[in-house]
Amino acid sequence: MPTSDMAIEVLPVLPSLDFDETQAFYGDELGFGVVYSSATRLILRRVQIELHFWKTDQRVFCENSSCYLRGGGIDALYAEFSERKVPGLSDYEVRPWDMKEFYIHDPHGNLLTFARIP
Repeated sequence: MPTSDMAIEVLPVLPSLDFDETQAFYGDELGFGVVYSSATRLILRRVQIELHFWKTDQRVFCENSSCYLRGGGIDALYAEFSERKVPGLSDYEVRPWDMKEFYIHDPHGNLLTFARIP
């Protein structure tokens, strides 16, 4: 959440083939809760991470979409997701571009990359 009137938030808007499946994965596996749901928009939040989803029937949109989440709480997220045995959780390692990262694909193909400065 912004800390001042001048702060700007950037919120990803990802495609979803099925809001029920999206909500189940992000809720059950990643610990997100529903903020808003309608026939055309789903908004999920976990502490200060907020993701928006729009409905599509084209899997290719999901399989070519991603978001990059960076910050200081990434180590704790990786530990939690490892303990939960989140499906498809990658290794957590420093990449050649000098960011420590792990990633997850959601059931529809959206790529979530979580990172911090090593």
